[in-house]
Amino acid sequence: MKKIIKIFAIILFSIILASCTAKKKESRFIAVFAPGILADSPTYAMLAEGVKQAVDEYNKDRTDSRTVKLEVIEAGTNQAEWGAKLTALTAEMKYSVIITSNPSMPDLAEPLTQQFPEQKYIILDAEKTGNRNIATVCYNQREQSYLNGYIAGLMSKSRKIGLIAAQEYPVMNEIILPGFTEGAKAADKLTDVDFRIVGNWYNASKGKELADAMYKTGIDVILPICGGASQGVITSAKENNFYLTWFDSNGFSKAPQNVIASSVIKQTEMAAWITHEYLADEIEWGTAKTVGIKEGYVDFIQDDPAYISNVPQNVRSRMAEIIEDIKAGNLSLPQ
Repeated sequence: MKKIIKIFAIILFSIILASCTAKKKESRFIAVFAPGILADSPTYAMLAEGVKQAVDEYNKDRTDSRTVKLEVIEAGTNQAEWGAKLTALTAEMKYSVIITSNPSMPDLAEPLTQQFPEQKYIILDAEKTGNRNIATVCYNQREQSYLNGYIAGLMSKSRKIGLIAAQEYPVMNEIILPGFTEGAKAADKLTDVDFRIVGNWYNASKGKELADAMYKTGIDVILPICGGASQGVITSAKENNFYLTWFDSNGFSKAPQNVIASSVIKQTEMAAWITHEYLADEIEWGTAKTVGIKEGYVDFIQDDPAYISNVPQNVRSRMAEIIEDIKAGNLSLPQ
């Protein structure tokens, strides 16, 4: 009799365990981890919007037990805190996948895959291969920075242009700054490029101070990639009447009289696509995709009224030719 009861208990436990497992699989939670503040960063706002679009579409016509839950977490602008906040989020063991975006995120996520081997990460705007818990999508930032540099080289009267970055990091030092310089010198080989660092992603006063100092040296076109500190660069451009080029999002509305270019990433579309891939169980874990102008996820805005107003027709025509050359493969700019 005891043996029968024991067997019955084992069977009952197995049924309960299978039921719990099924429920766990039915209820999927996705976290968007934004290493910044959505209101101050169009890139992260687009990330959250794209994931939300995919989740809303997936949940349409599904019952409550089969819907996907989504939470968005803002990690703030202090990069030193991102690792601890990502660790805390992972340690909840609540999310089937954490979706984020930033070149530094693979280095923060990879150690966690050892401690939490069930946790999956999808990271946009980054590159990492070989880890079966991580999938990345990298935008071709050489194309982006090349186009910014090219138009800056064409538009600069002093042959002096500048790039103001929040911080130094591998993608900035190895891809964006060289690409910006490459494009500028392709437009005019005598162009000089000045590079300066804010030190963080939020100090607008320091951004303005650097831009003012660069303007005094004769620089008349600046590319700011410094988050909230870019507002200080914008203020300086308006006061001193120099040009700006913009990166990742449409910046024309920020200073319609000063912004001459915006090279953008289609982060919303990519975030939606990759989330659909995940929900369909079609993610290739351990891989890194690179997308650019040819794939339609990097673009250079040519139809904004400010672009048409600020940039002469001959320069716009030349930029259109360069973009078509990249699309056709006549100008190869591999990352």
